[in-house]
Amino acid sequence: MRLGERLGCHQMPQRSFFIRGWQFPVCARCTGVFASVLPAAALFRWKRLSIPQCLVMSGVMFADWFLQFAGIRESTNRRRFLTGFIGGWGYMTLHFHIYRKTVKMLVDFQSEFES
Repeated sequence: MRLGERLGCHQMPQRSFFIRGWQFPVCARCTGVFASVLPAAALFRWKRLSIPQCLVMSGVMFADWFLQFAGIRESTNRRRFLTGFIGGWGYMTLHFHIYRKTVKMLVDFQSEFES
């Protein structure tokens, strides 16, 4: 549970999954975000989402959070997990785009410097 707290999760029991009476260390939405990291990393090389697609996917998670925060519609743990997974995938892919462009820029700079 301390790890989930350090990661910034609120860990509210009513918004978390339980297995055999034990609460997950992070809420349903954070569980979805963390579950999306490995598939996003593995598939980035073969199926690259565009930056606008990544922003829309992250917006899906934000929209679910905002609708609940504003009291418009209460979310469910299933929806939180799903929107967390979608948003986490978009957010992680966006990070990979940034890392890729940064490395390319550094390599180009180094080759220019050596010439």
